[in-house]
Amino acid sequence: MDGGAEGMASRRFTVAGRRARAREEALVLARVADGDAGALTELYERYSGPLAAFLYRLAGDRGTAEEILQDTLLAVWRSAGTYRSRSAVSTWLFGVARRQAHNRLRGVPPPLAAEPPDGADPLPGPEELAVGGERVQAALARLPLAQREVVVLSFLNDLSHQEISEVLGIPVGTVKSRLHHARATLRGCIDERMA
Repeated sequence: MDGGAEGMASRRFTVAGRRARAREEALVLARVADGDAGALTELYERYSGPLAAFLYRLAGDRGTAEEILQDTLLAVWRSAGTYRSRSAVSTWLFGVARRQAHNRLRGVPPPLAAEPPDGADPLPGPEELAVGGERVQAALARLPLAQREVVVLSFLNDLSHQEISEVLGIPVGTVKSRLHHARATLRGCIDERMA
């Protein structure tokens, strides 16, 4: 078998694996809709980390993010029967989390950016960027919520433009535009810190 044939077979295997996982997750969500608390626990174990990170980036506060995550789980429990397989379960879950965050954060000003301690390096290092340190959170807090959502879903949750479009209920072009404007704002934050 040549490299091209092996690559094609590998892609087919990957696509088949993703489809199988999608079917499995849809079945778990169907069990939630039928009132199976164990199925809700399965979803929580799979998605609590990514959802909590997403909500933390939106709320700017871990306690608030945890509360919104609990609201999200309650909303999933109540509305699992509305899932229609038009998107991946993960996309649907991020959409539910986003709606819960908007309900909670409506009218709440973004968190204030914390100043780094005296003598601290004003620019985040690669490790801090990788784990999302407080300086990264402070820079994200300066973004309008609409831009912050897109950045978090794209860069921290690794969703495609199409998936972000589905989560947020906006056109793909709007996703790209918000990412562009967010990058410009974040670049300005970095330039301010370097000055």
